[in-house]
Amino acid sequence: MKKARLVPLYFEEVNEREIKETAVQMEKLQEFYGDVAEFLPAVKVGDPLPEADAIVFPKMIFAAFRHDEELKAYDLPMIVLTSGFGTVEMWDWEIVTYLRDLGCNVFSPYNVEMGKTIIRAIAAKALLKGAKFLMFQDSPGEGMQAYIFKKFYWWEKQSTETMENVFGIQMIYRSWKEVSDNAKAISDEEALRVSADWNINREGVCEEAYLRAVKIYIAVKAVIDELGGVEGVGSNCLNESFHCNTTPCLAWNMLFERDNIIWACEGDTLTLLSTYIIYRSIEKPIMMTNLYPFLVGMAALAHEKIDKFPDIEDPDNHALGVHCGYFGFVPRQFCDEWTLRPKVLEIVNEKAIVCDCRMPKGKVTLAKIYPGFKKLSIIRAEIEDYVQYPGSDCRNGALIRYADGHAVMDELCSHHSLIISGDVVPQLQQVAKIFGFETKVL
Repeated sequence: MKKARLVPLYFEEVNEREIKETAVQMEKLQEFYGDVAEFLPAVKVGDPLPEADAIVFPKMIFAAFRHDEELKAYDLPMIVLTSGFGTVEMWDWEIVTYLRDLGCNVFSPYNVEMGKTIIRAIAAKALLKGAKFLMFQDSPGEGMQAYIFKKFYWWEKQSTETMENVFGIQMIYRSWKEVSDNAKAISDEEALRVSADWNINREGVCEEAYLRAVKIYIAVKAVIDELGGVEGVGSNCLNESFHCNTTPCLAWNMLFERDNIIWACEGDTLTLLSTYIIYRSIEKPIMMTNLYPFLVGMAALAHEKIDKFPDIEDPDNHALGVHCGYFGFVPRQFCDEWTLRPKVLEIVNEKAIVCDCRMPKGKVTLAKIYPGFKKLSIIRAEIEDYVQYPGSDCRNGALIRYADGHAVMDELCSHHSLIISGDVVPQLQQVAKIFGFETKVL
């Protein structure tokens, strides 16, 4: 992950004491934020800026009220880091408010972790310009369960073009059939060599099934290496499962572990973008699952082949998180438990694999970018437990509670939802300000 380039600004009205204080503060900011920010040479307010991602104010003085036009002319986020503890000083709240009233996009972090979130989000936004997202698919929507898959916005030309225009990314599409065929041509010996140090915990997965999954990693990695600069990857693994003799779950885990490449399931480019922005900004454990609110009733139960939801108090404010037979794909470094198992879904190959994993119980935040890319859905929630339905399509799903199930049903923007460990609502609201998203917090 690249560092954000921050240019310090100072006012020409500073005196000798304030110049010395600023120099000391810059040394402290380097200690606090040097791992996420590159501090450029300081510039006087009103002078042209070098190529930078944001402005930082290490020192604020009365002159902030006297340079309206010069400050409004800078089209960059501004971060006020004026205390000796790497945060905003409370004495600067009036200046921050004044600058915001001018129309400046000003951030005033009250702890270092919030400051790092803001700086990482700025870097992520800059890195998106020209970033390559790779998706493997051939004829999306036309294959398995077409009555479901043909509904999804992420496969529309409008969605791809908007993503590229708004965020500056390159969406690159390659054939899922071709990369799957390339994987089949890889020898078992090569797959064993590549995976020799992976130490994958697996149960019920035969050697042939395991090596098929390794070969998908090798074949996908070859395309990534050919393209260079790939930041995210996914495939239409369920809807076009007939093109492949396995599933890519293990490949996504290893690409994240070894190459820090973000993933997405089912060809969902909105999820890929959402995961990229949120993880790169917050750096908290994150995954995607299907949400099945109890309020949906049999429409959800029938899809998972279960007879009833768990018998609990307050069912209206609960959902099951289930994807591909278990909780969903999560990189193993984010999990309490992580095991590779045989597939569950009927629509994938008999020797396909799936991850059975659990993130820690406790507070989580549900989030995703809305179709249209103007809003960010944010829901405070909690993983209360994990529930099992043997023989169903929910062998191990998460029992998720939120405050107002009816409000969730009214506002939920997709059946795919990201789950982020912890209550990260304040951080997500800052990230939304960087990217210009409206927020809807439930």
